[in-house]
Amino acid sequence: MKFNDFNWHDSIIKDIRIDRSNPGIIDNIIFEITWPEQKNVTTLIFEEVYWASLEFNFGFIASESILTAYEENDSLDLVNLYSKWKGNLDDIKLLFYQFELNTSGSCIKIIAKSFRFLDV
Repeated sequence: MKFNDFNWHDSIIKDIRIDRSNPGIIDNIIFEITWPEQKNVTTLIFEEVYWASLEFNFGFIASESILTAYEENDSLDLVNLYSKWKGNLDDIKLLFYQFELNTSGSCIKIIAKSFRFLDV
């Protein structure tokens, strides 16, 4: 299934981790997500991450739910990343992912080679 095919609205982010246990080889961002219609936690892994921006507002006493999430292949952030690398990434296909969050109005942006689920 494609990233944009999932119904992200009202899914709950339980945890976010960054795994750089082998920098340059393992640069992953891991989400633990609960879907609205399920009780079990699903693991979402963005693999070979090249850039991320996590703009969070904290202090809310409520679960962090997703308003929208989508994948793009031509975002301004992606264009800027390719520009910064001055041609060194031109042979690498990267995708842009964005999460807009309900609870705190926060925004997560990720540029990575791929994503996968462990438990879907």
